Amino acid sequence: MELRELREGELNRELFKDFDRFQEVKECWRKENGAWVVKENPFTEQWKDEDYEVLVKCLKNTIRTGGVVFGCFLNGKLKGFTSVEGTPFGKENQYLDLSSLHVSRDLRGQKAGSRLFKLAAEWAGKHGARKLYISSHSSVETQAFYKAMGCAEAREYDKEHVDREPCDCQLEYVLE
Repeated sequence: MELRELREGELNRELFKDFDRFQEVKECWRKENGAWVVKENPFTEQWKDEDYEVLVKCLKNTIRTGGVVFGCFLNGKLKGFTSVEGTPFGKENQYLDLSSLHVSRDLRGQKAGSRLFKLAAEWAGKHGARKLYISSHSSVETQAFYKAMGCAEAREYDKEHVDREPCDCQLEYVLE
C-alpha cells in the first residue's frame, strides 16, 4: 500500500477506474429527542460516472483553495483517498474540514482508512487546525470507523454541513 499526496493534474475520471464505492447499508444513526439511536434504513450506495465527475471537480477545488488530497494505491491502482479543506472555520477557527475519506470495497478492513485518516489529521495539525471536522455518513459501519479513530460528536455544528447533508453525523477529532 502506497500513500501519497495527489496533484491537481492527476485528478481525472480515469484515476478512479479501479475504485469501487459500493456500500450496502442496513442501519444508520439518527438523533431523536436529543439521543442517538440506530434505525433501520436499508439502501445501497454505488457511485455512477456522474458522481465521479463531481468528485473530481470537488477534489481539484480542494487543492486550488489550499487544501490537500491524499491517495492510497495498491499495485498502482487508486483504492482510497481523503481530502482536507484549507480554510479554517468554527467560532475560534479551530476546524479544518475532512471533506472526504473513502476506501474501495475491495480494500476495506485492511487499515487503508485508518492510515488515510492519520495522514489527514497530521496534515491538518501542521496547517494550524486544532480539530478536524467530519460531516460523516451515518451508517453504523462508518460511525464505528470514526469512533475507533477517536472521533466524537462535534461540540459546534457547522450549519453549511448540516444543511447540505441533514442525515450526516457531525463529528470532530481533536488534534494533538
